[in-house]
Amino acid sequence: MLWLALYLSRLPLEVFPSLPSPKAIVGRERIVVADQAATLAGVLPGLRLAEAWAFVPTLAVQQRDFAREQQALTRLACWAGGFTSEICCLPPQTLLLEVAGSLRLFGGATALFEGVVSGCAEQGFAPQAALAPTPLAAQWLALAGDHEPCLDIGELPLRLGRLPLAALDFSPQNQARLGSFGARLLADVLALPRAGLARRLGAGFVADLARALGDLPDPRARFVFPERFAERLELPTRTDNALALGFAGGRLIASLCGWLAARAEGVSECHFEFAHEHSARRRSSTVLSLGLSTATRDRERISRLLIERLQRLQLTAAVESISLRAEAPEALPGRTNSLFGERGEGAGGESLAALVERLQARLGSASVHALAAVDEHRPENASRPVKPALPAGEKTAAKLSAAPDLSEKASGPRPLWLLARPLALREMAGRPQCGGSLRLLAGPERIESGWWDASEPAALGDVRRDYFVAISMRNEWLWIFRCRAGWFLHGVFA
Repeated sequence: MLWLALYLSRLPLEVFPSLPSPKAIVGRERIVVADQAATLAGVLPGLRLAEAWAFVPTLAVQQRDFAREQQALTRLACWAGGFTSEICCLPPQTLLLEVAGSLRLFGGATALFEGVVSGCAEQGFAPQAALAPTPLAAQWLALAGDHEPCLDIGELPLRLGRLPLAALDFSPQNQARLGSFGARLLADVLALPRAGLARRLGAGFVADLARALGDLPDPRARFVFPERFAERLELPTRTDNALALGFAGGRLIASLCGWLAARAEGVSECHFEFAHEHSARRRSSTVLSLGLSTATRDRERISRLLIERLQRLQLTAAVESISLRAEAPEALPGRTNSLFGERGEGAGGESLAALVERLQARLGSASVHALAAVDEHRPENASRPVKPALPAGEKTAAKLSAAPDLSEKASGPRPLWLLARPLALREMAGRPQCGGSLRLLAGPERIESGWWDASEPAALGDVRRDYFVAISMRNEWLWIFRCRAGWFLHGVFA
């Protein structure tokens, strides 16, 4: 096993992004953590609040909020689901990831470690990270700020031995007793007889040492991913620029995709809610729903669609927080890679489903549709526009449909482009003309139907036509028909 620990030392401060600098978090009238500006002025953890204000009169303070920290830790755990489903939450400030099964997928231990740390920073957190074969060793290394990965369990005594005791989370009583023994580093403690340590510090302390070194098993309760995704993110500053919301929205999308990856699911719909500032609270929040043509957990695809929609969104007031909900996930197993290394999303990485979604975002849902066949002989009435749907896993345009149970029942060829209204053609010497004489290649195909709606207003009525496939002087393949009124052009073949 291989454990990656994320210790979020500044989490109490990071959950209040809109607090102005210099700033600090307080608990029981003492400083818990301060930002860099306040720290440089002498505001350190443990300092009384009155003394901190004496150092920095403009210091902005906020009471520590454990509920916010737990929400942030849960959101980060959902995001980490994109790397592994084996996650342990250790409130208030630590996250453990078991990553041994993910090494090959992410290019090895070093690449995975760097990817997790950089991704955590993108989520707005500054972690102290460590990699070790046991969970407790990873925690202690992260607490001490030792970022060098430890992959061999045989190295643990040496790696843990150089950690200062003051950096570890031992109880004040045990810290004092170890200090009285003359111990300053964990190596000093490991050199002492275990029986004597058990008598003086308790069996639990000695058991922790054994677990850290891998001498005893250390089972951990796994994080249970929620059944529905609903996360909220407070903005550092209020904004009335809709496009500026894309960065914060991207953080929530990353958490959503991690949650989906851990559950082997995808979504075809999710909902953003933009809460307006206090002065505009009487106005309802702005809701933006993203509809996808197929279920997905592709972060880039969802983010791209969000940006397209934000470019056309008009905000009624400045936004102070964003929420994202996904309530109906669908099963979406992973895909296998192509034998020749082609990207699974189609040419250039752009799937047909993603293209449909972008067109709908830019042109409107009513302007992009698929066609479903109708049992009707008249070409004008033989199809109807419906919502496009691409079966999961398909990559070709031929699979784009909305009614897969309907098959083409036409007896003759049908053009891709059907004119809205047939265009009358001239006739010379008994031959139809369209930029010159047309040569008939196939036909006739008799279509005779529609007597039942002949008396209805705006209805096509009864038709009696003989259809032909013709080729023009410019080698255009045309679909034409002849009726009592003469020759007409009705469609153009691709």
